[in-house]
Order: sequence, then structure tokens, then C-alpha cells
Amino acid sequence: MTFITRFAPSPTGPLHLGHSYSALLASDMAAAEGGHFLLRIEDIDRFRCRANWEEQIYDDLTWLGLTWPEPVMRQSSRVSTYEKALKTLWSQGLLYPCTCNRREIAAAAGAPQEGVPLHGPDGIIYPGTCRHVSERSGPIPQDLPLRLDIEVAARVVPDLFRTAAQPYTKTAVFEETGAGPEGETGPVTFTADELRDTIGDVVLSRRDMGTSYHLSVVLDDAAQGVTHVVRGQDLFEATPIHVLLQALLGLPTPVYHHHKLIRDDAGKRLAKRDDARAISKYRADGISAEQVRAMVGL
Repeated sequence: MTFITRFAPSPTGPLHLGHSYSALLASDMAAAEGGHFLLRIEDIDRFRCRANWEEQIYDDLTWLGLTWPEPVMRQSSRVSTYEKALKTLWSQGLLYPCTCNRREIAAAAGAPQEGVPLHGPDGIIYPGTCRHVSERSGPIPQDLPLRLDIEVAARVVPDLFRTAAQPYTKTAVFEETGAGPEGETGPVTFTADELRDTIGDVVLSRRDMGTSYHLSVVLDDAAQGVTHVVRGQDLFEATPIHVLLQALLGLPTPVYHHHKLIRDDAGKRLAKRDDARAISKYRADGISAEQVRAMVGL
């Protein structure tokens, strides 16, 4: 099997040092195994993505010395693929429309059960307000967000969580060759109960977007044949969602490699708003690509 990694930025702002670390690491890992490094443009957010930012992504990565096969996959060209997957999940009764706004979700989640976290990888864990009142039959709704019923979804995957002797108590697993925020590495396990309690019913189709990060990323990784997903530790907690979706949609589960986050002098994780650490500004200041490598520890 060919070793395939990818870097999948969103053109919503300038790439910074954290992006350079992730892209360079993914490329280095593929090169070390005689594999391929791919680029994907995650441009499903039509309101925030800009053509000029996409062009700068290509310029920055080329300046860093990275190469990739053409044409580049762009999520905006894969809407029909996402729609097909949503229809499949909807036909199985695994999705439901949600009419809650952020204020209502925060208010309903204001009194969590003792020992149950309030926040998950998508922010406040959805309290399930629409789970038992929303329609799940007929045509798929086009004007409302669609949530995945985590508990029902976990129960219908025959090989992920269930065994004949102990239905619904089996742990699922994915392979981690990097490390999670708490040092998690090797075979990482999780249960259906943990999915329900620490993640909740995530949105798989956002209004005016027709998909979500969670749905598109698993479909795109499978379509590109990605064998090793290299990404930051901030996405580690979302991985069980992706493993569940892969099982529901009959997609392969890649190996995951979550890496350290590049932080500023105060220990804060870099974000696109940190223009002072944008790759383009280092370029303009005469810093070399090799110096950037050294800055991020490669």
C-alpha cells in the first residue's frame, strides 16, 4: 500500500507557522516512506473563503519547497458527493433537523450532569433538544442543520461497537502514531457511551453549506486514498467522530498522526489572526524556508 498524506487548509486567511509545520511534517513523512503528499483546499465555507487566500496558499507552500500532484482537490467541487452521503444517512434514520440557535443550546446545556463535560470538539455538547421531536422521514430538509444521532448511529454499526455476547459495550479503536493532548498513542480506544457523553450529536450539514467539516473530511480522505492523516492535536478529540462516520459510510479508517501545536511566546496556539507569524511575512522579511523549518523544529 502506498503511503499517502495530505495537507488540507481552508482559504480563510494567511497560513502561519503552525500550518507550515503540519504541511512540512506530512510531506516529510510521505517522502520517508516513498509515498505521496497531497494538497486539498477545504473551501466549503463560501462566506469566509477567498480566492486570494487560496492563491497565497499555493505561493507559500511552493516557497517552503513542497510539491503535490495536480489537479488539487477542492471541496467546493464535491457538493454532490456530500449530498449523496447525507441522503444515505438520512434514509437510515441517523440524522435529524435541528432548529436550535446557539443561545438556546447554551441555555439548555447550562446544567450538565455531574461528571459530564460541557464542551466537546465542536464546542458546547448539544443537549439533544430536537432529537425526539424532529421528523426523520420524507424528503431530506434543505434549510435546516442536520445532526447525527450519535447513540443510534453507534448501535447500527455492526463491527465497530457490538459483539454478540456484549452488545453496545465493545470499544472501538484507531491507530495513533503521533500523540494526543494527554500523550495518547498507539491503539486508542473509545466506547459508544463516550461518544454520546463527550461529543454528542454533531452537525453534519450546516445551513447554507450543505455539509460540515466532519462529513467532508472523511469523504475526501477516502476519495484521495489517504492512508495517514497528519494534523494538529486540536483535532484529536474529533477523531472518534470520523472513525464512526467511516464505519457508517463503509470507508477505510486511516492511521492518524496528531502532532504538537506551534505556540507563541506566551504559550498560546497560533491562529490565522496572528498575522505577525504569517508565512508570507517571513518571506517578505527575507527569512529562508530552511529557517522556517528550524523555527518549527524540523
